[in-house]
Amino acid sequence: MSVAIALENLTVSYRRHPALHHINGSFARGSLTAVVGPNGAGKSTLLKSMLGLVRCNSGRVINHTDTKRIAYLPQQAEIDRSFPIAVLDCVLLGYWQRSGLLGGINADMVERARQALAAVGLDGFARRPIASLSVGQFQRVLFARILLQDAELIMLDEPFSAIDTRTTNDLLRIIATWHGEQRTVIAVLHDYEQVRRAFPQTLLLARNVVAWGDTEQVLCHDNLHRARAMAEAVDDHAPLCKEDGPQ
Repeated sequence: MSVAIALENLTVSYRRHPALHHINGSFARGSLTAVVGPNGAGKSTLLKSMLGLVRCNSGRVINHTDTKRIAYLPQQAEIDRSFPIAVLDCVLLGYWQRSGLLGGINADMVERARQALAAVGLDGFARRPIASLSVGQFQRVLFARILLQDAELIMLDEPFSAIDTRTTNDLLRIIATWHGEQRTVIAVLHDYEQVRRAFPQTLLLARNVVAWGDTEQVLCHDNLHRARAMAEAVDDHAPLCKEDGPQ
């Protein structure tokens, strides 16, 4: 199976201490993978490092996917919802990487955006300002935007945080559709039972890789206990190994 994105000895440090430490492995093209681990395990940092949003101190990310075919959904806390934009216009931003900020939006593109809204359960919401939406409704908008991106690689950072059960299940069905279309999906999650039900592959992090592979094997008691112990043993005042210093 071909590789969508690979990590070779990846180390990322904040304040001269590693948030990720010597990560090796790869995400197969078309795979559906959950990234899990204790708080502070480096899960969000992993996504940002693969996207080039944070600097790698050592090692490298090898991306086999065209950057224009990558979609990224950050945590909602990182998104400014005060910007005065309507739901439909927010969804249409999914065309940005292909058409550019000033690219022409034609009637066919608008119709596909309306269809994307209907697909996420927001038919009739096109003209509502995004600031008026609930957390779950806004997450549906963001998923609709990804639908327009037609991405090969989709990275989701805590997509179900503070989301109601119905919305979560609806969005999980969309993720399952992406997986069926052989898109590569990587999602940071916290609910292990949800991961067991819906994600065939799992990466368990505790700054280091604890386990990576089939979900049932990764999320065993021994691995989860080891991840907790590794997280609790972290000493932010410990010295770094030489290769973790500034490059």
